[in-house]
Amino acid sequence: MNRYLAIDFYRGMTIVFMIIVNTPGTGDFVFAPLQHAIWNGCTPTDLVFPSFMYIIGVSMWFAFARFERKWSAAIGLKILRRTALLFVIGLILNNFPFVWQHWDTWRIMGVPQRLALGYGLASILVLNVNTRSLIWISGSILLAYWGILYAFAAPGMDPLGAEGSAILRLDRWLFGLAHLYHEQVAPGYRIAFDPEGVLSTLPSIVTVVLGWLSGGVLTSRGDKKDQAVRDLLVFGLICGFVGLFWDLFFPINKKIWSSSYVLYAGGISMVLFGMTVWLLDVRRWWNGSGFFISIGTNSLFAYVLSEALVMIMYVIDVPMGVKNVNLKDWIYLNWFKPIDGAEIGSFLFALVYMLVCWGVCRILYARKIFIKL
Repeated sequence: MNRYLAIDFYRGMTIVFMIIVNTPGTGDFVFAPLQHAIWNGCTPTDLVFPSFMYIIGVSMWFAFARFERKWSAAIGLKILRRTALLFVIGLILNNFPFVWQHWDTWRIMGVPQRLALGYGLASILVLNVNTRSLIWISGSILLAYWGILYAFAAPGMDPLGAEGSAILRLDRWLFGLAHLYHEQVAPGYRIAFDPEGVLSTLPSIVTVVLGWLSGGVLTSRGDKKDQAVRDLLVFGLICGFVGLFWDLFFPINKKIWSSSYVLYAGGISMVLFGMTVWLLDVRRWWNGSGFFISIGTNSLFAYVLSEALVMIMYVIDVPMGVKNVNLKDWIYLNWFKPIDGAEIGSFLFALVYMLVCWGVCRILYARKIFIKL
């Protein structure tokens, strides 16, 4: 089986960008490309999460090869274990570091939880049906999701909005408003709405499937990696343009993970991954690639580290003048704000923070320590 350096590189590139956009020095000053779209639309930041889910699908294709990519009790137990562990990690992060407190407002869903459910459900799907059926089922999921949003929206409310959406109605019934994330759905307006809700996890399964299908494209071309790149570019452009066309009727929207968003972001992921394969595995331009590969081989650990570390910084009070501030703000205000009190200083904090997380992963990589579920 051919080994693709592009997989670890792409995974690392995604996690690096994810850490940067998640930890600006201050949320008051962030460059526009590093912010999420408030509702409809798509910024470069909105491509990070689906890119990570996409590369999970690619990795699944190669990881499941030893099981002949067929369902069995053995692989089912592994999938269940990984899904449960990742979901629990997400739950802990939602209330970290005081996991014994605030149970009445403990958020249930989140990024790792969506990764867990997307991985688990997509795994069941891809290991039990052939490629042709998988494509039809994926298309049906995207169409069904579109219909569900209209069929189960609150009467008189916008089915593609937040407040009356079927997404919020299901999460409110399952968890209650107190256990939901408070998302910005309009400028200066936040409500209890989880962008990683249960219902909107359904189309995210297709994002993982697109990665699985891309892995199949790589294998189908054998040693002809340049032809695999061509196929990924063609399929990616097709998905992207179909997503753009669908946007006219079902807007591209990360927070509801709209079906048009699945195809648009998935298409871009295919194109970017194809270009990465061409650079690293066809042209063999490896100079500098170790930066992303070293963190890409421990991408999940890097994400958990970045989230846990900043949460610890938030709960450490440091004296500053006549009041206390948390450690993160203290570092930003003393070291980065004096450089520039706006977007540049905020970005530099995020960049240095990412490099700290990268440094830990680089040490693990040098010692050949790979932390996996």
